[in-house]
Amino acid sequence: MRKFIDKIKPAFEKGGKFGYLHSTFDAFESFLYVPDTVTRKGSHVRDCVDLKRIMIVMVLALVPAMLFGIWNTGYQHSLAFGLTDWGFWDIVGYGLVKVIPLYLVSYIVGLAIEFISAQIRGHEVNEGYLVSGMIIPLIVPADVPLWMLALAVAFAVILGKEVFGGTGMNIWNPALLARAFLFFSYPSMMSGDTIWTAGVTRYLAEGKAFASGNGLVDAFSGATPLAHPSQAGLDAAGTSLWDMVLGVIPGCVGETSVIAILLGAIILLWTGVASWKIMFSSVIGGLAIGYLGYAMGVTDLPGYYQIVMGGFLFGTVFMATDPVTSAQTETGKWIYGFLVGALAVTVRMFNPGYPEGMMLAILLMNTFAPLIDHYVISASLSRRTRKIKTA
Repeated sequence: MRKFIDKIKPAFEKGGKFGYLHSTFDAFESFLYVPDTVTRKGSHVRDCVDLKRIMIVMVLALVPAMLFGIWNTGYQHSLAFGLTDWGFWDIVGYGLVKVIPLYLVSYIVGLAIEFISAQIRGHEVNEGYLVSGMIIPLIVPADVPLWMLALAVAFAVILGKEVFGGTGMNIWNPALLARAFLFFSYPSMMSGDTIWTAGVTRYLAEGKAFASGNGLVDAFSGATPLAHPSQAGLDAAGTSLWDMVLGVIPGCVGETSVIAILLGAIILLWTGVASWKIMFSSVIGGLAIGYLGYAMGVTDLPGYYQIVMGGFLFGTVFMATDPVTSAQTETGKWIYGFLVGALAVTVRMFNPGYPEGMMLAILLMNTFAPLIDHYVISASLSRRTRKIKTA
Protein backbone atom coordinates (compact mmCIF):
# COMPACT_ATOMS: atom_id res chain seq x y z
CA MET A 1 0.00 0.00 0.00
CA ARG A 2 2.88 2.35 0.78
CA LYS A 3 4.29 1.87 -2.73
CA PHE A 4 0.89 2.49 -4.29
CA ILE A 5 0.42 5.71 -2.31
CA ASP A 6 3.89 6.94 -3.26
CA LYS A 7 3.12 6.17 -6.91
CA ILE A 8 -0.09 8.22 -7.09
CA LYS A 9 1.04 10.96 -4.68
CA PRO A 10 2.54 13.31 -7.34
CA ALA A 11 -0.86 13.53 -9.05
CA PHE A 12 -2.36 14.95 -5.86
CA GLU A 13 0.40 17.46 -5.16
CA LYS A 14 -0.27 21.10 -5.91
CA GLY A 15 0.06 21.56 -9.65
CA GLY A 16 -0.72 17.89 -10.31
CA LYS A 17 -3.69 16.48 -12.21
CA PHE A 18 -5.72 16.14 -9.00
CA GLY A 19 -4.04 18.93 -7.07
CA TYR A 20 -7.41 20.32 -5.98
CA LEU A 21 -7.84 17.16 -3.89
CA HIS A 22 -4.51 17.58 -2.10
CA SER A 23 -6.13 18.18 1.31
CA THR A 24 -8.25 15.03 1.02
CA PHE A 25 -5.36 12.84 -0.15
CA ASP A 26 -3.09 14.18 2.59
CA ALA A 27 -5.75 13.41 5.21
CA PHE A 28 -6.02 9.76 4.13
CA GLU A 29 -2.23 9.37 3.92
CA SER A 30 -1.74 10.90 7.37
CA PHE A 31 -4.43 8.64 8.78
CA LEU A 32 -2.74 5.50 7.42
CA TYR A 33 0.90 6.44 7.99
CA VAL A 34 2.99 8.78 10.11
CA PRO A 35 3.79 11.90 8.02
CA ASP A 36 7.35 11.87 6.66
CA THR A 37 7.69 15.66 6.73
CA VAL A 38 10.48 16.72 9.10
CA THR A 39 12.40 19.92 9.80
CA ARG A 40 15.98 19.91 8.49
CA LYS A 41 17.27 23.35 9.43
CA GLY A 42 16.42 26.42 11.44
CA SER A 43 14.98 26.73 14.90
CA HIS A 44 11.92 24.56 15.45
CA VAL A 45 10.26 22.76 18.32
CA ARG A 46 10.98 19.06 17.87
CA ASP A 47 8.74 16.58 19.64
CA CYS A 48 7.44 13.10 18.81
CA VAL A 49 4.03 13.96 20.27
CA ASP A 50 1.97 15.51 17.48
CA LEU A 51 -1.74 16.22 17.10
CA LYS A 52 -2.40 12.80 15.60
CA ARG A 53 -0.92 10.97 18.59
CA ILE A 54 -2.80 13.14 21.08
CA MET A 55 -6.10 12.50 19.32
CA ILE A 56 -5.48 8.74 19.19
CA VAL A 57 -4.74 8.65 22.93
CA MET A 58 -7.99 10.53 23.58
CA VAL A 59 -9.93 8.04 21.47
CA LEU A 60 -8.34 5.10 23.32
CA ALA A 61 -9.24 6.71 26.66
CA LEU A 62 -12.89 6.91 25.55
CA VAL A 63 -13.07 3.23 24.57
CA PRO A 64 -13.92 1.90 28.10
CA ALA A 65 -16.87 4.31 28.38
CA MET A 66 -18.01 3.40 24.86
CA LEU A 67 -17.85 -0.36 25.47
CA PHE A 68 -19.70 -0.10 28.77
CA GLY A 69 -22.26 2.22 27.17
CA ILE A 70 -23.00 -0.36 24.50
CA TRP A 71 -23.56 -3.04 27.13
CA ASN A 72 -25.62 -0.76 29.41
CA THR A 73 -27.89 0.29 26.54
CA GLY A 74 -28.86 -3.33 26.01
CA TYR A 75 -28.99 -4.02 29.75
CA GLN A 76 -31.39 -1.15 30.46
CA HIS A 77 -33.57 -2.30 27.59
CA SER A 78 -33.68 -5.85 28.97
CA LEU A 79 -34.65 -4.51 32.42
CA ALA A 80 -37.34 -2.24 30.99
CA PHE A 81 -39.03 -5.07 29.11
CA GLY A 82 -38.35 -7.84 31.61
CA LEU A 83 -36.24 -9.89 29.21
CA THR A 84 -34.85 -12.24 31.84
CA ASP A 85 -33.80 -14.80 29.25
CA TRP A 86 -31.29 -12.47 27.59
CA GLY A 87 -27.64 -13.38 27.98
CA PHE A 88 -24.52 -11.24 27.70
CA TRP A 89 -24.30 -11.36 23.90
CA ASP A 90 -28.02 -10.61 23.49
CA ILE A 91 -27.50 -7.47 25.56
CA VAL A 92 -24.32 -6.45 23.72
CA GLY A 93 -25.94 -7.18 20.35
CA TYR A 94 -28.84 -4.89 21.10
CA GLY A 95 -26.48 -2.20 22.37
CA LEU A 96 -24.51 -2.37 19.12
CA VAL A 97 -27.71 -2.03 17.09
CA LYS A 98 -28.52 1.22 18.92
CA VAL A 99 -25.07 2.79 19.39
CA ILE A 100 -23.22 2.02 16.12
CA PRO A 101 -25.65 4.13 14.02
CA LEU A 102 -24.93 7.08 16.31
CA TYR A 103 -21.23 6.77 15.53
CA LEU A 104 -21.84 6.37 11.81
CA VAL A 105 -23.92 9.56 11.68
CA SER A 106 -21.47 11.45 13.88
CA TYR A 107 -18.42 10.61 11.79
CA ILE A 108 -20.01 10.70 8.34
CA VAL A 109 -21.58 14.14 8.85
CA GLY A 110 -18.71 15.62 10.84
CA LEU A 111 -15.88 14.38 8.64
CA ALA A 112 -17.74 15.33 5.46
CA ILE A 113 -17.96 18.92 6.68
CA GLU A 114 -14.31 18.85 7.78
CA PHE A 115 -13.15 17.60 4.35
CA ILE A 116 -15.27 20.10 2.45
CA SER A 117 -14.03 22.97 4.63
CA ALA A 118 -10.40 21.91 4.15
CA GLN A 119 -10.86 21.71 0.38
CA ILE A 120 -12.46 25.16 0.22
CA ARG A 121 -9.70 26.76 2.31
CA GLY A 122 -6.91 24.69 0.80
CA HIS A 123 -5.75 23.59 4.25
CA GLU A 124 -4.84 20.20 5.66
CA VAL A 125 -7.58 18.12 7.28
CA ASN A 126 -6.81 18.06 11.00
CA GLU A 127 -7.44 15.10 13.29
CA GLY A 128 -9.41 17.12 15.83
CA TYR A 129 -12.80 15.67 14.88
CA LEU A 130 -11.63 12.14 15.67
CA VAL A 131 -12.23 12.95 19.34
CA SER A 132 -15.35 15.08 18.93
CA GLY A 133 -16.91 12.39 16.76
CA MET A 134 -16.15 9.82 19.46
CA ILE A 135 -17.56 11.92 22.30
CA ILE A 136 -20.83 13.12 20.75
CA PRO A 137 -22.55 9.68 20.63
CA LEU A 138 -21.56 9.13 24.27
CA ILE A 139 -23.32 12.25 25.58
CA VAL A 140 -26.70 11.73 23.89
CA PRO A 141 -29.55 9.29 24.65
CA ALA A 142 -29.36 5.99 22.78
CA ASP A 143 -32.72 6.64 21.12
CA VAL A 144 -32.04 10.16 19.85
CA PRO A 145 -33.35 10.34 16.25
CA LEU A 146 -30.46 10.14 13.80
CA TRP A 147 -31.62 13.18 11.84
CA MET A 148 -31.51 15.25 15.04
CA LEU A 149 -28.00 14.01 15.73
CA ALA A 150 -26.95 14.90 12.18
CA LEU A 151 -28.25 18.46 12.60
CA ALA A 152 -26.48 18.80 15.95
CA VAL A 153 -23.17 17.58 14.51
CA ALA A 154 -23.44 19.95 11.55
CA PHE A 155 -24.21 22.87 13.87
CA ALA A 156 -21.27 22.04 16.17
CA VAL A 157 -18.72 21.59 13.38
CA ILE A 158 -19.76 24.54 11.20
CA LEU A 159 -20.74 27.22 13.72
CA GLY A 160 -18.68 26.00 16.66
CA LYS A 161 -15.44 25.16 14.88
CA GLU A 162 -15.01 25.92 11.19
CA VAL A 163 -16.17 29.55 11.35
CA PHE A 164 -13.37 30.16 13.87
CA GLY A 165 -10.71 28.62 11.61
CA GLY A 166 -10.87 24.91 12.40
CA THR A 167 -9.06 22.73 14.93
CA GLY A 168 -7.25 24.71 17.60
CA MET A 169 -9.16 27.94 16.94
CA ASN A 170 -12.57 27.13 18.41
CA ILE A 171 -13.81 28.90 21.55
CA TRP A 172 -16.21 26.23 22.81
CA ASN A 173 -15.98 22.46 22.98
CA PRO A 174 -17.64 21.18 19.74
CA ALA A 175 -19.08 18.03 21.35
CA LEU A 176 -20.80 20.09 24.05
CA LEU A 177 -22.16 22.47 21.43
CA ALA A 178 -23.82 19.50 19.75
CA ARG A 179 -25.43 18.51 23.05
CA ALA A 180 -26.47 22.11 23.73
CA PHE A 181 -28.07 22.30 20.28
CA LEU A 182 -30.12 19.18 21.03
CA PHE A 183 -31.04 20.38 24.52
CA PHE A 184 -32.35 23.76 23.47
CA SER A 185 -33.81 22.73 20.10
CA TYR A 186 -35.39 19.43 21.13
CA PRO A 187 -35.81 19.53 24.93
CA SER A 188 -38.19 16.56 24.93
CA MET A 189 -35.27 14.36 23.86
CA MET A 190 -32.71 15.97 26.17
CA SER A 191 -34.71 16.88 29.26
CA GLY A 192 -31.77 16.45 31.62
CA ASP A 193 -33.60 14.25 34.13
CA THR A 194 -35.16 11.56 31.97
CA ILE A 195 -33.28 9.60 29.33
CA TRP A 196 -34.75 7.17 26.83
CA THR A 197 -33.95 3.57 27.47
CA ALA A 198 -33.54 2.26 23.94
CA GLY A 199 -36.34 0.07 22.60
CA VAL A 200 -37.52 -1.03 19.15
CA THR A 201 -40.50 -2.97 17.90
CA ARG A 202 -38.36 -5.83 16.77
CA TYR A 203 -35.09 -7.16 18.12
CA LEU A 204 -33.11 -7.91 15.00
CA ALA A 205 -31.27 -10.95 16.27
CA GLU A 206 -34.31 -12.91 17.45
CA GLY A 207 -37.21 -11.26 15.64
CA LYS A 208 -39.17 -10.65 18.84
CA ALA A 209 -41.92 -8.02 19.07
CA PHE A 210 -42.91 -6.40 22.35
CA ALA A 211 -46.50 -5.38 22.98
CA SER A 212 -47.81 -2.72 25.35
CA GLY A 213 -51.56 -2.33 25.51
CA ASN A 214 -52.88 -2.17 21.97
CA GLY A 215 -49.65 -1.04 20.32
CA LEU A 216 -46.00 -1.86 19.94
CA VAL A 217 -43.43 -0.41 22.28
CA ASP A 218 -40.81 1.85 20.70
CA ALA A 219 -39.08 3.07 23.84
CA PHE A 220 -39.22 3.11 27.59
CA SER A 221 -38.53 6.30 29.52
CA GLY A 222 -36.26 5.62 32.47
CA ALA A 223 -35.50 8.28 35.06
CA THR A 224 -31.85 8.94 35.83
CA PRO A 225 -30.62 9.49 39.41
CA LEU A 226 -30.77 13.25 38.77
CA ALA A 227 -34.54 12.91 38.62
CA HIS A 228 -34.43 11.79 42.29
CA PRO A 229 -31.91 14.22 43.88
CA SER A 230 -32.58 12.98 47.42
CA GLN A 231 -31.82 9.89 49.43
CA ALA A 232 -35.52 9.02 49.68
CA GLY A 233 -35.91 9.45 45.93
CA LEU A 234 -32.94 7.22 45.15
CA ASP A 235 -34.17 4.59 47.60
CA ALA A 236 -37.64 4.65 46.06
CA ALA A 237 -36.14 4.24 42.59
CA GLY A 238 -33.98 1.36 43.83
CA THR A 239 -30.73 3.14 42.90
CA SER A 240 -27.74 2.73 45.20
CA LEU A 241 -24.40 4.49 45.28
CA TRP A 242 -22.75 1.31 44.00
CA ASP A 243 -25.17 1.23 41.04
CA MET A 244 -24.02 4.72 40.05
CA VAL A 245 -20.35 3.79 40.43
CA LEU A 246 -20.80 0.70 38.26
CA GLY A 247 -23.04 2.60 35.83
CA VAL A 248 -25.98 0.15 35.71
CA ILE A 249 -28.48 3.02 35.59
CA PRO A 250 -30.37 4.85 32.81
CA GLY A 251 -28.47 7.73 31.25
CA CYS A 252 -26.66 8.96 28.17
CA VAL A 253 -24.65 6.27 26.41
CA GLY A 254 -21.20 6.82 27.91
CA GLU A 255 -21.77 8.92 31.02
CA THR A 256 -23.04 6.39 33.55
CA SER A 257 -20.04 4.26 34.61
CA VAL A 258 -17.63 5.91 37.06
CA ILE A 259 -15.24 2.97 36.71
CA ALA A 260 -15.07 3.19 32.91
CA ILE A 261 -14.52 6.95 33.05
CA LEU A 262 -11.75 6.59 35.64
CA LEU A 263 -10.00 4.05 33.40
CA GLY A 264 -10.01 6.69 30.68
CA ALA A 265 -8.72 9.29 33.16
CA ILE A 266 -5.79 7.01 34.07
CA ILE A 267 -4.84 6.72 30.38
CA LEU A 268 -4.99 10.49 29.87
CA LEU A 269 -3.00 11.26 33.02
CA TRP A 270 -0.41 8.54 32.45
CA THR A 271 0.28 9.81 28.92
CA GLY A 272 0.21 13.47 30.01
CA VAL A 273 -2.48 14.33 27.43
CA ALA A 274 -4.93 15.86 29.93
CA SER A 275 -4.32 18.21 32.85
CA TRP A 276 -4.59 16.63 36.29
CA LYS A 277 -4.94 20.13 37.75
CA ILE A 278 -8.25 20.68 35.92
CA MET A 279 -9.60 17.25 36.85
CA PHE A 280 -8.62 17.52 40.51
CA SER A 281 -9.81 21.11 40.98
CA SER A 282 -13.12 20.36 39.24
CA VAL A 283 -13.80 17.51 41.69
CA ILE A 284 -12.81 19.78 44.60
CA GLY A 285 -15.20 22.47 43.34
CA GLY A 286 -18.04 19.98 43.00
CA LEU A 287 -17.41 18.54 46.47
CA ALA A 288 -17.20 22.02 48.02
CA ILE A 289 -20.59 23.15 46.71
CA GLY A 290 -22.09 19.70 47.24
CA TYR A 291 -21.18 19.65 50.92
CA LEU A 292 -22.18 23.31 51.30
CA GLY A 293 -25.64 22.47 49.99
CA TYR A 294 -25.74 19.42 52.27
CA ALA A 295 -24.83 21.55 55.30
CA MET A 296 -27.44 24.18 54.39
CA GLY A 297 -30.15 21.56 54.00
CA VAL A 298 -30.62 22.18 50.28
CA THR A 299 -30.12 18.45 49.70
CA ASP A 300 -29.87 15.43 51.95
CA LEU A 301 -27.24 13.81 49.73
CA PRO A 302 -23.59 14.09 50.85
CA GLY A 303 -21.33 16.01 48.49
CA TYR A 304 -19.68 12.95 46.98
CA TYR A 305 -22.99 11.92 45.43
CA GLN A 306 -22.73 14.94 43.12
CA ILE A 307 -19.50 13.55 41.67
CA VAL A 308 -20.89 10.16 40.68
CA MET A 309 -24.30 11.37 39.49
CA GLY A 310 -25.07 12.45 35.93
CA GLY A 311 -22.30 13.51 33.57
CA PHE A 312 -20.08 15.23 36.14
CA LEU A 313 -17.09 12.91 35.88
CA PHE A 314 -17.39 12.42 32.12
CA GLY A 315 -17.39 16.17 31.59
CA THR A 316 -14.51 16.67 34.02
CA VAL A 317 -12.27 14.03 32.45
CA PHE A 318 -12.97 14.34 28.73
CA MET A 319 -14.38 17.82 28.04
CA ALA A 320 -13.29 20.27 30.72
CA THR A 321 -9.68 19.22 29.98
CA ASP A 322 -9.92 20.10 26.28
CA PRO A 323 -6.54 21.82 25.71
CA VAL A 324 -8.02 24.25 23.17
CA THR A 325 -10.98 25.60 25.13
CA SER A 326 -9.66 25.37 28.70
CA ALA A 327 -7.32 27.71 30.56
CA GLN A 328 -3.69 27.61 29.43
CA THR A 329 -1.80 28.97 32.44
CA GLU A 330 -1.00 26.64 35.34
CA THR A 331 -2.73 28.82 37.94
CA GLY A 332 -5.57 29.42 35.52
CA LYS A 333 -6.17 25.66 35.26
CA TRP A 334 -6.80 25.47 39.02
CA ILE A 335 -9.28 28.37 38.88
CA TYR A 336 -10.96 27.13 35.70
CA GLY A 337 -11.39 23.55 36.97
CA PHE A 338 -12.70 24.63 40.37
CA LEU A 339 -15.30 26.92 38.80
CA VAL A 340 -16.43 24.20 36.37
CA GLY A 341 -17.15 21.78 39.23
CA ALA A 342 -18.66 24.43 41.49
CA LEU A 343 -20.97 25.83 38.78
CA ALA A 344 -22.12 22.37 37.70
CA VAL A 345 -23.31 21.45 41.20
CA THR A 346 -24.73 24.95 41.80
CA VAL A 347 -26.93 24.63 38.71
CA ARG A 348 -28.04 21.16 39.81
CA MET A 349 -29.12 22.22 43.28
CA PHE A 350 -30.62 25.64 42.61
CA ASN A 351 -32.15 25.27 39.15
CA PRO A 352 -35.02 22.74 39.31
CA GLY A 353 -35.65 23.11 35.58
CA TYR A 354 -32.25 21.70 34.66
CA PRO A 355 -30.92 18.99 37.03
CA GLU A 356 -27.72 18.39 35.03
CA GLY A 357 -25.41 21.43 35.10
CA MET A 358 -22.14 20.12 33.66
CA MET A 359 -22.80 21.12 30.06
CA LEU A 360 -23.62 24.74 30.92
CA ALA A 361 -20.75 24.96 33.41
CA ILE A 362 -18.11 23.87 30.88
CA LEU A 363 -19.47 26.04 28.07
CA LEU A 364 -19.59 29.07 30.38
CA MET A 365 -16.04 28.49 31.59
CA ASN A 366 -14.86 27.94 28.00
CA THR A 367 -16.08 31.49 27.41
CA PHE A 368 -14.22 32.89 30.41
CA ALA A 369 -11.03 30.79 30.10
CA PRO A 370 -9.14 33.53 28.12
CA LEU A 371 -10.18 36.11 30.73
CA ILE A 372 -8.89 33.88 33.55
CA ASP A 373 -5.54 33.50 31.77
CA HIS A 374 -5.40 37.25 31.15
CA TYR A 375 -5.77 38.10 34.83
CA VAL A 376 -3.37 35.36 35.91
CA ILE A 377 -0.69 36.69 33.55
CA SER A 378 -1.40 40.29 34.57
CA ALA A 379 -1.06 39.40 38.24
CA SER A 380 2.23 37.60 37.56
CA LEU A 381 3.61 40.60 35.66
CA SER A 382 2.55 42.95 38.46
CA ARG A 383 4.37 40.81 41.05
CA ARG A 384 7.53 40.75 38.93
CA THR A 385 7.35 44.51 38.40
CA ARG A 386 7.10 45.12 42.16
CA LYS A 387 10.08 42.82 42.79
CA ILE A 388 12.17 44.70 40.23
CA LYS A 389 11.27 48.08 41.77
CA THR A 390 12.13 46.91 45.27
CA ALA A 391 15.37 45.21 44.22
